[in-house]
Amino acid sequence: MKTNAPIEGKGKGYLALVITCFVWGTTWVVSKLGVNEIPALQMAYIRQFIAGACFVVFFMWHKKLRLPTAKQFRWIFVMSILMFVFANGLSTWSLKFIPTGLSALIGALYPLSVVIIEKVFFKSRQLTILTFLGLFLGLTGVGIVFYENAFDNLDSSFLIGLSLSVVAMLSWSVGTVFLARNKAEINPYYGTGWQMLISALILLVLAETTQPTVPITAISWKVWAVIGYLVLFGSIISFVAFIYSMKKLPAGIASLYAYINPLVAMLLAGIILKEKLNINILWGALVTLAGVFLVNYSLKRDARKIIVEAEI
Repeated sequence: MKTNAPIEGKGKGYLALVITCFVWGTTWVVSKLGVNEIPALQMAYIRQFIAGACFVVFFMWHKKLRLPTAKQFRWIFVMSILMFVFANGLSTWSLKFIPTGLSALIGALYPLSVVIIEKVFFKSRQLTILTFLGLFLGLTGVGIVFYENAFDNLDSSFLIGLSLSVVAMLSWSVGTVFLARNKAEINPYYGTGWQMLISALILLVLAETTQPTVPITAISWKVWAVIGYLVLFGSIISFVAFIYSMKKLPAGIASLYAYINPLVAMLLAGIILKEKLNINILWGALVTLAGVFLVNYSLKRDARKIIVEAEI
């Protein structure tokens, strides 16, 4: 039994990875369906409030966890702003203006901006030729996808959506750097629940002051179905699966979701939403993801080299 346990754990880890890749890819398409009917920020705060309440109530009631400390709340507040107000909220809003696949692909660029942020502000990255090649490919691939979509949609609203998506990606990158440099001793699920709750309150204020919202009683069953899917699958099941896969699988394998879910989003958007999808867009997506892979690979290779040199 003991010899089979690690194998069984890995098997479940791969299942969790598949769930993460597919479900997070579908959430882009489902979110697009929702923002076509109600304001994006309103949908985001409803989703995050319900999902956050589920996490917090479960861990406080079932696991008997106490309220976070003042120090933990400060960390939670910063993370909620970066990861959920700006990253999630603005990326959801961007879907109102630009194709789903383009928004998902821009979101996948965050490892590239993390490298740049670390290099510019912390001087902690040694950029190699492989890293520069990855940065070049990543930006070139997005440029190809942008070129294919721009002539069909290029107007002020398209540029607004593009800006929202880029800011969302940069915010996720800053959040990633902050998380790496500021650890908090708190259950990750419980902490995420509080981040969602706090961000929901902030997004509520932003939604009600910047956009004409829809009365709760007037929201259609279709939108409630979208929100239900995003809460259950996008915020709870996929997040639990993501954390589980990170625990059970090597980091390099667990991170494959970053390369797969944009492709899932792009393909489903072409099939379900009838968004433009041709060979050039697919090539652009593959070039982008190849660039992201090269950047990640070069950083991990350099980290291993540093460890080996230190041991010698």
